Amino acid sequence: MKSSVYDIFGDVWKSKYPGFEKAIWLECTQEPNEIIFVPSGWYHQVHNLEDTISINHNWFNAYNVSWVWDLLLREYHEAVGYIEDIRDICDDFEGLCQKNLAANAGMDFRDFFTFMTRFALANLVLLHQLTTDVRNMDRNSSQMARLLFFNLENIQHIALKMKSESAWQNRGITTINITETIDDQSFMEFCNAMGTTYGTMYNESQHSQTLQKLEQLNIFGSHQHFRIPDDLLAFVECSLKLVGK
Repeated sequence: MKSSVYDIFGDVWKSKYPGFEKAIWLECTQEPNEIIFVPSGWYHQVHNLEDTISINHNWFNAYNVSWVWDLLLREYHEAVGYIEDIRDICDDFEGLCQKNLAANAGMDFRDFFTFMTRFALANLVLLHQLTTDVRNMDRNSSQMARLLFFNLENIQHIALKMKSESAWQNRGITTINITETIDDQSFMEFCNAMGTTYGTMYNESQHSQTLQKLEQLNIFGSHQHFRIPDDLLAFVECSLKLVGK
């Protein structure tokens, strides 16, 4: 995005953006109380016709979360580069890099890791809701089931990429207690919101059965605490085996 065309109605540098004059774009006027959804990867430009107050939200899901991690990683290495000259005199250089990363990108590695862990747990909860016997779950039993499998597989892919980043070895980013997370009311609200959204998307009603403790599935083993991507990776791999990938 940093090298994108700033003003599509102005003079465009043709050598830098060859074929730009052939590009097709959509144009509309957004009225008060209206929402415009811009898909991932779509360049867009806003021109305010008058004094305006607007609220923008960036979003990510299993489809584009790989891009989010790549962006976060680029921002991290930029943050490191900006203050590399004070590494030797800084008491907590990595901590300062993470703080700068959060300021620039809206989250740091800890935030991203926490979200990915809760997202993985939530997908398993919803899979558990779809059937009384998750161990014999058919991934093609419904569109919602296919989406939940897709989510877990993408989380697995991201965990592998996160594992290769040396910053995780340099610093204990965070510790996530699985039991405390499952008992957290905000996590249950997150699961319910996901279930409602997915159910609406695919016209599938949520099961009214009470959410059962994930400990009953016997998939955690010694991984009661998630500290590094290896823990998340092991959990997702075990989950996919459990539900019969």
